[in-house]
Amino acid sequence: MATTTVPVPRNLTRGPQTFQVRRVRSAIMIGLIWLAALVSVIPLLAVLGWVFFQGLPALNVDFFTQLPGPPDDPHQGVANGIVGTVELLALASLISVPIGVGAGIYIAEFGGSRYNTLLRFATDVLSGVPSITIGIFVYAVVVLPTSRFSLLAGGIALALVMLPILIRTTEEMLRLVPSAIREAALALGAPTWKTILRYALPAALPGIVTGALLAMARAAGETAPLLFTALGNNQWNTGLDQPVDALTLKVYFYAGQAYDVWRREAWAGAVVLTLMILITSILARVATRRRHGR
Repeated sequence: MATTTVPVPRNLTRGPQTFQVRRVRSAIMIGLIWLAALVSVIPLLAVLGWVFFQGLPALNVDFFTQLPGPPDDPHQGVANGIVGTVELLALASLISVPIGVGAGIYIAEFGGSRYNTLLRFATDVLSGVPSITIGIFVYAVVVLPTSRFSLLAGGIALALVMLPILIRTTEEMLRLVPSAIREAALALGAPTWKTILRYALPAALPGIVTGALLAMARAAGETAPLLFTALGNNQWNTGLDQPVDALTLKVYFYAGQAYDVWRREAWAGAVVLTLMILITSILARVATRRRHGR
């Protein structure tokens, strides 16, 4: 009976020296990866460090409680800008969350392949549109017809910034829900809409909340759309049809001024904005960890 010889891989016949070379190469590559990670983190740490170094000394009670004042007044603040930012984000979320979640549900659960491809492409294009272009668009369709800058126009602009993030997040989270959940509900006689609302959507809710928080963090740092829509206001906002201030607008206007008081206010506003975005990102991470049971 003929015997067959199994060829021995050449790598196994080179002795222990080959394994040592592999270990050295592996250590070098791991070191390069760690170096790349460190280099990528250094700019973030540098920016955060410089912002906090410049802005923390300017933070005081007046900053959070007083209205903007003349450049020689050391007891002024941006309380209206903080409240205006919250109002803009609340209005933008009120507009974008129902539309974004609904569109994501349609793409994940109802849309055909042709419509899904078209909607995904449109969402990707919208996510890549510069925010200043969105601001000009809202200026043309909202500000010019109403002949005034307003909280409503600013909220619509930020809603368009948030929309693509919400759509794609909702779609991806629903696709991660096991199909067995839908099949079980349908087998028990539940209609499709009830299966989605009562079973699939609650299972995907933590991920959708994470996407909403990240979208809000993105919108909170936008300035360009608000220049053409909300404009800014040194007083308290009194309605949806009135101009409203925001922290990003105050940072933009104050940073280019020659007065020390206003420049300090700009650095303090940058610190508050950074903290808002950091806290929102941390909350999103917490929601993600709970989603994966960590």
